[in-house]
Amino acid sequence: MEIEVITRMEDTNLLHYIDGLYGYAMALTRNQADAEDLVQETYFRAIRGAESLRAGSNVKSWLFTILRNIRLNQLRQQRTAPKFIELDAGEGKTDIAIETSPDPYAHYVGKTERERVREAIQQLSSELREIILLREFEELTYREIANLLGCPIGTVMSRLARARSKLRTLVLVSDATLS
Repeated sequence: MEIEVITRMEDTNLLHYIDGLYGYAMALTRNQADAEDLVQETYFRAIRGAESLRAGSNVKSWLFTILRNIRLNQLRQQRTAPKFIELDAGEGKTDIAIETSPDPYAHYVGKTERERVREAIQQLSSELREIILLREFEELTYREIANLLGCPIGTVMSRLARARSKLRTLVLVSDATLS
């Protein structure tokens, strides 16, 4: 039975979704170690619960649902857990070397734009940040997002419109401050 489950899970190529899950986890946690732990726990539960996955199921949506539910459970537990203060925060961080490109200026401009968008996304409320990431970066359909979040498709569409509008404003404000 165990070998059959693993074979079925390998057939769905779960590792194909790891980058998307990690990006989503980063958006939810804003912490690299927490995001890595969240993705690892997602895969652990997915493999353990593979028997419940029906043939023809949307594996991507299923994995994102698992990840989101784990995160919601973590947040519930954090509300009741004692608070700890981290000392020496920020120490030990190192600069990351950037690979050179044929056109350094284009690379710089692209990197700057990505950073501005990333910063703007981080300024969104968690509700809006989550919806924009699921639609624009993970390319989930409105129906998949609605199922994942447990809300009507109309709610997904209105939240997405608000998220895009807010994101546009934040990026424009960022552009104006740079000028």
